[in-house]
Formats: sequence, structure tokens, C-alpha cells
Amino acid sequence: MGPRQTGRYGMVLPNFVRQSLSGSPITVYGTGEQSRCFCDVRDTIEALLRLVLNERAIGEVTNVGTDQEVTINGLARMVKDRAASDSPITYTPYEEAYEPGFEDMIRRVPSLEKLESLTGFRPTTTLPQIVDRVIEHLQKRKEEEWPVRRAVASAAGDLAAGTAAQ
Repeated sequence: MGPRQTGRYGMVLPNFVRQSLSGSPITVYGTGEQSRCFCDVRDTIEALLRLVLNERAIGEVTNVGTDQEVTINGLARMVKDRAASDSPITYTPYEEAYEPGFEDMIRRVPSLEKLESLTGFRPTTTLPQIVDRVIEHLQKRKEEEWPVRRAVASAAGDLAAGTAAQ
């Protein structure tokens, strides 16, 4: 997870942040009781570099991530609170969002013992810190894009008015 992550491919955190900053409903799929762990990209890079530079890690399969678990409901509430958003949290059943037969894993939590034993490293960035970084990044992008969007909208309005007057 990180500030430049897009909301493509179901990446829930940037989607929740975009929705909360725009005042749109924060859309949770399923019940929201499924849990996930979100690792900061900087911690992921640190772990990977330590593994690459460690001869004992050659040929080993090692989980990289964090074991700090949160439900999707908890993440939605956290984003809403930290963004100071009035967005409602809404629920879309899986059968409305996905094709028949879709199944979601209820819980995803990596075991980090091997990572720590090989590298001495455990991710340290907390979920609230990650959420705050994503909010800050998307707010900044929004502020940078608004003047451009206003100029385009104004030009389009002028063009439409000029066309309509002829």
C-alpha cells in the first residue's frame, strides 16, 4: 500500500479514500467482515532488499507483509474518520458485484516468522499512518487537478456558448 496506488483491480484503500474525499458513498462489497492486512510499500521494499541480500534466503519462500489485521468495515470507518468525511458506508452483496460462483477469502493474514528469522525485520508502518499518507497524496492530487479541470470546463463552456450563438 502506498500513496500512488490506484484503485484498479479492487484495491480497496485508494477506492475508499477517493470515495470519502469526494463525499461519495464508501462501497463495501459483501458484509465487510472479511479481514485483510495492509503493508506499506516502504516496508515491503525494505523486506525485499533484506531478503535479496541474504544468502540464507536463497530458494526460500517467504511471506512479505504485515500481520496487523483489520476488517474491511474497520478500514472503511478508519478512512471515513481520518478523512473527516460525511460519506455513508454502503454495502453491495457479492452476487450484485461479481459473476456467479465468486468466493472471497474471509481472512488473509501472512505468517511473518520466517521473514523475521531471516532478516531481523518486521514492518513497522501502522495502518493509520498508511491511510493518512494515501489521504494526503490524493488530497494534493485533487488540489493540483482542480485548476486544470476548471480551465477545461470553462473552455468547454465558452466553446458551447460560441457554437450555440452561431
